[in-house]
Amino acid sequence: MFIGPIFSREAVVAPRRPRHFIIRTVYGISLLVLICTAWLLLTNTQDIQNAGDMARFGSIMFQILAPLQLALLMFLAAIQAASNIAIEKDKETLILLLMSRMTNSELVLGKLFSSLLYIASLMLTSLPVFMLIVLFGGTSFTQVGWTFAVTGLTALAAGSLGAIVALWREKTFQTLALVAMAIVFWIGTAEALALSGVTIAGLSGLEIAEATNPFRAVINASHPTVTSTWLEKIIPFLSIAGGLSILLSAVAILRVRRWNPSRDVRMGQKSSDDDIKVDMFTGKLVDEATDGEAETGKGAVRESEKFRTGHVDARQRTVDTKTRKVWDNPVLWREVRTWAYGKKILFIRGVFWVLAACVFFALYSMVSSGEAYKVVADAGTSIPITAKPLMPFLLLSLVMVNALAVTSITNERDGRSLDLLRVTDISPKEFLFGKLLGVLTISADMILLPIVLAGYLWYSELLTGEHLLFLIIGFAALQIFVVMLGIHCGMSYNSSRQGIGASLGTVFFLSLGVVTTILMMISFTGNVEGQLAPFLAFLIGGAIGLFVTLGYNMPSKAIAIASGLLPLAMFYSFTGAVLKSYLAVLIVIVLAYGFTTFAMMLPRLNEWLVSSGRARASGDG
Repeated sequence: MFIGPIFSREAVVAPRRPRHFIIRTVYGISLLVLICTAWLLLTNTQDIQNAGDMARFGSIMFQILAPLQLALLMFLAAIQAASNIAIEKDKETLILLLMSRMTNSELVLGKLFSSLLYIASLMLTSLPVFMLIVLFGGTSFTQVGWTFAVTGLTALAAGSLGAIVALWREKTFQTLALVAMAIVFWIGTAEALALSGVTIAGLSGLEIAEATNPFRAVINASHPTVTSTWLEKIIPFLSIAGGLSILLSAVAILRVRRWNPSRDVRMGQKSSDDDIKVDMFTGKLVDEATDGEAETGKGAVRESEKFRTGHVDARQRTVDTKTRKVWDNPVLWREVRTWAYGKKILFIRGVFWVLAACVFFALYSMVSSGEAYKVVADAGTSIPITAKPLMPFLLLSLVMVNALAVTSITNERDGRSLDLLRVTDISPKEFLFGKLLGVLTISADMILLPIVLAGYLWYSELLTGEHLLFLIIGFAALQIFVVMLGIHCGMSYNSSRQGIGASLGTVFFLSLGVVTTILMMISFTGNVEGQLAPFLAFLIGGAIGLFVTLGYNMPSKAIAIASGLLPLAMFYSFTGAVLKSYLAVLIVIVLAYGFTTFAMMLPRLNEWLVSSGRARASGDG
């Protein structure tokens, strides 16, 4: 095939893996459960009297599922493409691919499209479900077609972004963090243009946002008027998304062999053995041979000594620098006092500070214009406008800290240093708390900056001191949870790809579950207390998925209880926030996530429960 042998192999091997069918089955059932839950919500709050009510349900359900599927597939495409290439670098197998006879295009496009195979299979699985919604009325097959076109090209653009960043950066955390921030910056910039009201090249900010923001594009594609507005609403976005995918892939193809292998690998390369010359009497390396060294005896000795110069015993180095004192916990010392994650983490921090400045500017504009005060005063049960820029930033902070935690373990495994740690006198407690405190220290600014922005809302009298304290405590509990979740998944899964996917996927699942609950409750209004029963199937399915993810290789009763508590706690937290029971919400969040954190932590304090990585997972290509 024109894409190359990497894609050909993945296309042949992927259908043979059990998880290929499991993922498709779970995804299709989840969509059907959401539809059934929404139907129960609708019938619980109002009577279905005519075909118009059915059509209204179909239209609302379609406009809920379309953005949710877009968010899920865009996230999966970016993370899958980025992690596939980043793990090749960590295992030092990308160099082997570069040494083969594959061209640059076969390498880049092969890794990209092999990563998007699962995305394509999920879209094909959901297509009959979306077609089923058309039977309710209120939607058409044209809406389904344009919605899937927007979703497919968005996934392609996100995958291309993940691939080029992974080929450019060296560390896995750098790759994942830059991809997450790039997506947030992409969507945030488009929304900022829409709200600013500026005009660029004769186009208003709203028109530019609709042509660049995938969520606005999918909302327009799922609207019934798309049959007449597709030319000015959908085609511009499809053109930009397709052009962006081609541009990113072209740059990656041109630069892949310049970026790889990295500069550190090239600096470590040595000259060939033919250039190495040794003095047989002193054992030192010399640049040129002397006349006396041409004798037969000396030449034979030099020939034998030449091949020993690469051994560590033959190396000599004069140390003229002061040694550093290692702490009692060497794991924590390495995390905090060395460049364990590379010096480029300073660049990641800089980009995060830039995003924080953008969020602050958005909040400042809302406060200075008085729009934030009006919305808060008249909001009722709706979401305040100040949460629109702040909540995605809070979620980005959780995702980045979680990515740092899980890669701190997977990098140790891929670097084959976990086995070395297990045979030292480092105890499991020192390793666990060293990693935990190290990640919290390294990501301190990623944790504190969102709190500073929330403090600005308190300073502007948009939050009370009590509510700010609740927000800080709840956010701190979530940060500790995501760090422990990353360490737990990294230590549980033999495959680094599966560990990263399970960790980030859990954070994204909990966040997406909250968004789904919010959308469905707002769309099908009714008694908040009476909406628990329709959501039971959704909550039970989420609990089972969490138990499978968190209990992989180490199931326990505590993890089973925690898996059942988390979805219920998230549901209660949202309903409690609607009813303005903020203290009750804080108590539930701290108890549920605190218990889950200890459920993952306590078993690892007693013994080394770390996957050695020798037994490759069946799905680890």
